[in-house]
Amino acid sequence: EEPQRKKILLRFSGGNYTEFEPGRMRFHRKDFSLEILNTNRGDGQLYEYSVSQGPEEEVWQIQLEVFEPVAEPSIRILHQELSNGSCSLSLRCSSDRGDEVSYSWESRENGSGEICSGHGRFLNLTFPLSSAGFDCVCTATNPVSSGATAFSSSLCGAEQRGTGKNLTLTL
Repeated sequence: EEPQRKKILLRFSGGNYTEFEPGRMRFHRKDFSLEILNTNRGDGQLYEYSVSQGPEEEVWQIQLEVFEPVAEPSIRILHQELSNGSCSLSLRCSSDRGDEVSYSWESRENGSGEICSGHGRFLNLTFPLSSAGFDCVCTATNPVSSGATAFSSSLCGAEQRGTGKNLTLTL
C-alpha cells in the first residue's frame, strides 16, 4: 500500500513557528489562525490541524470551500404582451459569474406590494399600464457576495442592466 502524504503549511513547536510557504499565508499567534492570502480555487480542499502533547494528538479536519463572487445580474424580458391596458411580462435574471448562485425578487418600496415577490431566476408580472412606475429588484447571492439590479415597470418592454450601485461584496 502506498504511504499517505500530507503537505505541511506551518509547524509550531516550542513557541516558534515555521511557515513552509512564506508569503502565501499568514499565521496569527494570538488566536492560532492561519490566513491564506490570494485565495484561488486550488485552495478549496481538506485541511488538517493537529496538536500534540506528549503521547496524545488531537486532530481537526476542515473543508475549505472557495467561491467565485457573483457578477452584477442582468434582467432580460423573455416575453411581453400588451393588451386591454395591461402589461404582461416574463423576466429572467442572470449573473455571468459566481458559484452556487441563488436568485430572489422583491419590490423596491413604492406601492407595488407582492407583485415582484419571488424566488428563482424567473418572474412573471401582469399589471395595468396605469399603475406602471414600480421597480422589481432581482438579487443574485452566493455564500460570499451579492448583487442587485432593478427593473422599472414604467419601461415595459425594454431590457435593463444594473448600474453597479446595488452591487455588494462580502469576502
